[in-house]
Amino acid sequence: MGDDAVSDDAVSDDVGGEDLVRDSKFLSYVLRHRPDRIGITLDDAGWVPVDTLLAALAVHGRPLDRARVDRIVAGTDKKRLELRGGRIRAAQGHSVPVDLQLEPLTPPEVLFHGTVERFLAQILVQGLRPQGRTHVHLSADVGTARTVGARRGRPVVLIIAAGRMHAAGHAFVRAANGVWLTEEVPAQYLTRSPE
Repeated sequence: MGDDAVSDDAVSDDVGGEDLVRDSKFLSYVLRHRPDRIGITLDDAGWVPVDTLLAALAVHGRPLDRARVDRIVAGTDKKRLELRGGRIRAAQGHSVPVDLQLEPLTPPEVLFHGTVERFLAQILVQGLRPQGRTHVHLSADVGTARTVGARRGRPVVLIIAAGRMHAAGHAFVRAANGVWLTEEVPAQYLTRSPE
């Protein structure tokens, strides 16, 4: 697991000034990467009943109540977590195998990916690969890609010819939080954004 697995989930909480960042990061970590850390099992689509999650958290010394989980999900700026029908899951970013059961979509003509200079030479030769996750994550706007890249240093934004990729048979899906996902981006479909 890379450092970004639990470091990129900022939460703002205007109600009572309480800081939910730590709990949000831990939930994202468990639901994306290590459900076994608290003894839960995700279903094939990455869901777990909220009651099961809360019980496991309590047993492992991280007690939360449903109201707090609701606040974490509602307050997460990037909507990393989803609640549906008494179940919760990470919207994307998994390193454990899940089928998010998202319908393939036609992407915009261009999408963006944020990285840093030290990875650029390898990416320009090999393309973008999921690097231990189930998908490559792409943004619909330059600003988001820049923010993602900035987590590791001075950002470099890559422009992805998503329309051309799609026309060539590459599948795209969009997570509930708006992040575009694809299995890989071959090098011929990306260029460095002029800064």
